[in-house]
Amino acid sequence: MAETRVLTVLIVEDDPADALLIRRQLERARELTCRIEVRDRIAAGLARLDEGGVDVVLLDFSLPDSLGLDSYRRLRDRHPELPILILTSLDDDALAVSAVAEGAQDYLVKRQVDGRLLARAIRYAIERQRIESALRVSEERYALAVRGANDGLWDWDRAAGTIYLSPRWKAMLGYAEDEIGDRPDEWFSRVVEHDRATLRSALEAHAGSSEPHFELEHRMRHRDGRELWVLSRGVAVRDASGAVTRMAGSTTDISARKQAEQQLLHDAFHDGLTGLANRSLFLDRLSVALAGRRRGRQGGFAVLFLDLDRFKNVNDSLGHGVGDRLLVEIGRRLVQLMRPSDTVARLGGDEFAVLAGGVRDGAAAAHIAERIRERLSQPFSIEDQEVFASASIGIALPSREGASAEGLLRDADLAMYRAKAAGRGCYEVFDLELHTAAVQLLKLETELRRAVAAGDFVMHYQPIVSLGDGRIVGFEALTRWKHPERGLVAPAHFIALAEETGLVVPLGWFVLERACRQVREWQDRFPADPPIFMCVNVSGKLFAQEGAVEQVLRVLERARLAPESLRLEVTESVVLDHGETVMRQLRMLRGLGVQLSIDDFGTGYSSLSYLQRFRYDSLKIDRSFVRDIEINDSRVIIETILSLASHLGIGVVAEGVETEEQLRKLRTLGCPLAQGFWFAHPLDVGAAENLLASGEHW
Repeated sequence: MAETRVLTVLIVEDDPADALLIRRQLERARELTCRIEVRDRIAAGLARLDEGGVDVVLLDFSLPDSLGLDSYRRLRDRHPELPILILTSLDDDALAVSAVAEGAQDYLVKRQVDGRLLARAIRYAIERQRIESALRVSEERYALAVRGANDGLWDWDRAAGTIYLSPRWKAMLGYAEDEIGDRPDEWFSRVVEHDRATLRSALEAHAGSSEPHFELEHRMRHRDGRELWVLSRGVAVRDASGAVTRMAGSTTDISARKQAEQQLLHDAFHDGLTGLANRSLFLDRLSVALAGRRRGRQGGFAVLFLDLDRFKNVNDSLGHGVGDRLLVEIGRRLVQLMRPSDTVARLGGDEFAVLAGGVRDGAAAAHIAERIRERLSQPFSIEDQEVFASASIGIALPSREGASAEGLLRDADLAMYRAKAAGRGCYEVFDLELHTAAVQLLKLETELRRAVAAGDFVMHYQPIVSLGDGRIVGFEALTRWKHPERGLVAPAHFIALAEETGLVVPLGWFVLERACRQVREWQDRFPADPPIFMCVNVSGKLFAQEGAVEQVLRVLERARLAPESLRLEVTESVVLDHGETVMRQLRMLRGLGVQLSIDDFGTGYSSLSYLQRFRYDSLKIDRSFVRDIEINDSRVIIETILSLASHLGIGVVAEGVETEEQLRKLRTLGCPLAQGFWFAHPLDVGAAENLLASGEHW
């Protein structure tokens, strides 16, 4: 059973007899348990109230230091949270009613109330005061929320045909409170005309349905003429029959969110640097064009794929800032050149694409490509520098049935590669021959991936011979693809594809591992002084990432091979394409004892500059010079290379020796090492071991 609460009742009464009467009546009341205190002055009563702990006040209107309503007001103003009951005589009824009007809970006529009536009046007064206080707090909280919110409130009395629009609602549109009336049209007339019918329909749909809420995003016209995006929400109030009598809700300015959404949407479909369409938007518009063509609503069109020629040189020589500016200017020229209905996109890097409408055939598309080439050939002025650009262009027309957007763009890409191979600055139109070649290349790539994963490769080795004494001093490791249909496939038929797809990396480590183990085995079986070495031609992709040096050392450790017995051959393109990262790791390997050699020396335009930048251990004279050694110019070049290598302390290997006469002249010129078919074709492991065991000399 809950414990009965003891109430503290303060009686402010100067007549001792009346105070005693009220006390006794309260003490007799069974409905109430209370502690009673009496004060005979208003000042004393206020002092007691300031101490706290009082639940209700019984106030006499006639006190020595205060009279009438003034007594009530002094108590109320000091302690508005307390319920006050007025004690009156018959002559004070009018004043008591006024006090109740100002907030007193009730009034009681002295000597006319009994204990039960007094107790009930006190209980009701306390409960009413609690409810009123809670309501006041709730109203204050609501008022604060309304003032602090960014929402404008509206309350539409549909029966009366009026609408309340809060000051915030009006201010949101740039109006003062008295500048907008209370007719519903004050709202609807300021809705953007295109959205007006939608708003009315949404409101009526909510009124005629059982949906609990109404919610709609729409535009409104600000006083200064600009459009605002707003979110209007509301709820209908229905009478007993279900008819809507009122609708009330809020309107929120969501312009900032809408702008952010539009920016995100723009960023998702546009290139961040040039502002052009990106790949996603280009493919979307291309899909729309293809769909329209299938339905007979779209005329002819063409896709042009542009790849800038030698753009890397601009970045390397003038910096990425100039490179970016050049891309922006190229995009701008393309947009100026094309029609507004065409789409110009940057696909990434230095690749652009154009979707050109109104193109009847390949000749019309070629005319567009010519105009693009001519426009791009004009110099660009960037940061007071004159920069030139050209592009290789591939063209694809929607001629193949069932072509997809991705497929058509890929066709244009393939045609661009053929244009670039034809000499750059050219254009090519995609045809079925290119498609067939692309399908075959894809098949080859799939087969190559499977072969790399399964290790379907075998090693062959071509001997390297000392021309001084004719003995074998080393081998070059060569890999062959063991193809299930085509037999052994030479590297010339798959290495370029392996480079392009990145498969050259796992394949390169496979070759390096096999070659190191094989030469170590031969060193044990066929000892020589110095031990025979192994040459392995490596791709720059192996050394383009950190950790390559450690991986080479792990290969050597597993094979138990001295670093000096491994000779890594790199072409000039390795350094040109991969730069300082590769050079740094190659320097580390050379410092650890691994030998480094330049392959095909003399065929690149910067051979001598790279000899100056980097210390190699040896170089290979390209087979084209050896083949033409009887021609005076080639012989002079070989003599020059041998002289240069001698002065730099670099070893030399002549490759491609195929005749006795070539061998004789190389010996006459003092070339130290050579390899080629005259000595032996690339041999499998068994044949190479037989050659070593025979002690063959040339």
